Amino acid sequence: MWKRLLAVLLIVPLVDAIFLIVVADWLSWPVTVLLVVLTALLGTLFVRAEGRHTVRRFQRALAEGRAPTDELLDGGFLIAAGALLLTPGLVTDAIGFLFVLPPSRYALRGLLKRFVVRPYVEKKTDGFVSGNVYTYGFPDAEESEETVDIGSESYDVHDGERS
Repeated sequence: MWKRLLAVLLIVPLVDAIFLIVVADWLSWPVTVLLVVLTALLGTLFVRAEGRHTVRRFQRALAEGRAPTDELLDGGFLIAAGALLLTPGLVTDAIGFLFVLPPSRYALRGLLKRFVVRPYVEKKTDGFVSGNVYTYGFPDAEESEETVDIGSESYDVHDGERS
């Protein structure tokens, strides 16, 4: 996992630099620099507005007694969006805008909950949270040579004698 993360952290700036060179050749350097600065400023305004909205939703969830799971995930996306939008580059700005805009953020949040959060919680609680637990006997118990079949006779537990 760490190797993949390192690869992404190295590849994204490389792709961003190559894309900046291509755009600068197409538009010109001053226009490209202006575009990068404007996306950072506009992104900062969006992150602030969405951050305020998310904090209000977080407070409302706590007041209602709900776990603010969606709001916490949105907050994480907004922190990542802020970092990406302040990083100079058009590719990182595009990813940052995906994290800031509510429709794409809601879709990403759903994917994150489905493929990361739920499996993690299931693994840590052994299925207790979702109710997907084994409820009868011992799940790993197999009949061994120590198992004794007593047949159809019954025993009275209190007397210790056969009935």
